[in-house]
Amino acid sequence: MGEVDRWTNIYQDLLNEITKRFHSYDNDYLQLRLVCKPWNMKLPKIPNGNKVPWLLLPIGGGGGAAAKESCEEFQSREEEDIYHIILPELQDNNICGSCHGWLIIVMVYEGTIRMLNPFTKIHFELPPISTLPNVIDINGDECTIYFGGQIITRNTVRMHKTQIWKAIINSTPTNDNNNDFIAVVIYGGLCSLAFYKPNDKRWHRFSTRYTDICDVIFFQEKIYAVDYEGQLYEFDTKNKSGPVGRIYEATPPPSDIVFGSFKCYYLIGCDNGSLLMLIRHIRHRYLGNKKYFAETVKFYVYELKKNEKAWSRIYDLGNYILVIGLNSSVQILSSNFLNCKGNQIYFTDNMRLVHSSDFATHHDVGIFNLEDGTFKRLLTDVKFFCSPVWILS
Repeated sequence: MGEVDRWTNIYQDLLNEITKRFHSYDNDYLQLRLVCKPWNMKLPKIPNGNKVPWLLLPIGGGGGAAAKESCEEFQSREEEDIYHIILPELQDNNICGSCHGWLIIVMVYEGTIRMLNPFTKIHFELPPISTLPNVIDINGDECTIYFGGQIITRNTVRMHKTQIWKAIINSTPTNDNNNDFIAVVIYGGLCSLAFYKPNDKRWHRFSTRYTDICDVIFFQEKIYAVDYEGQLYEFDTKNKSGPVGRIYEATPPPSDIVFGSFKCYYLIGCDNGSLLMLIRHIRHRYLGNKKYFAETVKFYVYELKKNEKAWSRIYDLGNYILVIGLNSSVQILSSNFLNCKGNQIYFTDNMRLVHSSDFATHHDVGIFNLEDGTFKRLLTDVKFFCSPVWILS
């Protein structure tokens, strides 16, 4: 009996060391939590918590590998920093968002939109694509949608694959009724905004219609969006009928011309109440055989301080890391993690061209050092059927 007690009362540090030897979340880590009640209480549902960025790698075959990046070992990851998780929901489907530890996935054959916690496997269904404001009718393999003032017919599955650019939620769902959070999507060929409110059965168009939206975030009980020209929009979420927006008075920030590139914009809310805008320059690199690869070549960062109306360029993020891609763009403190360096941007791509492909391809993943302007490219020799995505709590 004494021997059993010693095992059940094992030191937390020793138990953590045991978990580092596991590579399968489903087969190893979960089973360890079930050994006894004290171990179940000591070990979190998610290994080492979810306070650092995890990179979900959709490797095909209906599975995914969630790699916990320990910052200093991004490029030379040790094997124990990778947990293999079987996620059937990813097979043949598209990831369109990652917020508060949840993935948002388009089930391309069904046309449904699913929120999934990749560790607990709990999931919620959001309103289907058929309820988006630009969808008129779906009849088997063909659908009718609004596009740029015209009515066009498209293949249904292809429409499902390309309809959602990005999806975000404002908080973690806390009950089974799926009625305690708000979701926003960038959708359609015009990159418009639609929202879901608690207990809605469909997506609703914003009352103030803006298009060409590149990124959208929730910040301080408001919604902020930026278009492909760098124009900032602000939406009040407290209106009962839905978010009411306005063009923010700040003039879009300037950006140096990078020859042969196009730009994407990202927004990040900061702890001090200011907003950051990232301008990402991307260039198509020819790979041969009529194939191209979209590669990031430059980042610029601008700050809009609280209650001010002008963007100012910043060259140093201090102790912070910015994380962008299909995830809800965020800022995190590097000092919270061992051997983690600040003043960096962790990025994955969110290119529509890549997402709509029917085959595995290369993706633009890496770390940008704002101090010296250098890139650390990751996974350059690996192909994925959809873009890798950051997972953060």
